[in-house]
Amino acid sequence: MAANKPKGQNSLALHKVIMVGSGGVGKSALTLQFMYDEFVEDYEPTKADSYRKKVVLDGEEVQIDILDTAGQEDYAAIRDNYFRSGEGFLCVFSITELESFAATADFSRRLVYHFSESPEMPMVLLIGNKSDLEDKRQVSVEEAKNRADQWNVNYVETSAKTRANVDKVFFDLMREIRARKMEDSKEKNGKKKRKSLAKRIRERCCIL
Repeated sequence: MAANKPKGQNSLALHKVIMVGSGGVGKSALTLQFMYDEFVEDYEPTKADSYRKKVVLDGEEVQIDILDTAGQEDYAAIRDNYFRSGEGFLCVFSITELESFAATADFSRRLVYHFSESPEMPMVLLIGNKSDLEDKRQVSVEEAKNRADQWNVNYVETSAKTRANVDKVFFDLMREIRARKMEDSKEKNGKKKRKSLAKRIRERCCIL
């Protein structure tokens, strides 16, 4: 009897995550901490860096693909080109910088725009990074949770420096992506076709 061959990377489930948020909030630091267990303190603006890692998600070996995008407006067009490839988004701000929190509203609008023809929005987590700098906090937990509630998403505070909740946010998002894929697969097998987000919004406006 032939021995079972190990499952190759190409056959593993792949979950695509995109990091969005203003420059300097720690998107790259979170990504590198998750990927390599290292904290990079020096800030260098990112255009777009891609990473892939094999992980065990609830007993299942899967791959996560992480795209770390630029936060600066100079690279907005480059960043937006990648949006449609994402299955889940970590929308990151710094709890020490009120402007970065305000900017999350713009990223939300961009997501709605880019996914308006899709059946529904991608999975999103709102992330308040730099929780180790509590004495410099400018954004309260209540403010952040209120915004997350408005978006109907979860809010988690992280620290790339201390590694607090770093694994949690990536694994939580992968679980949400996996659940969405399972739901989509069931609907596909049941031959139910969902209307695009834009069509549902237009219909709702007509009804109102």
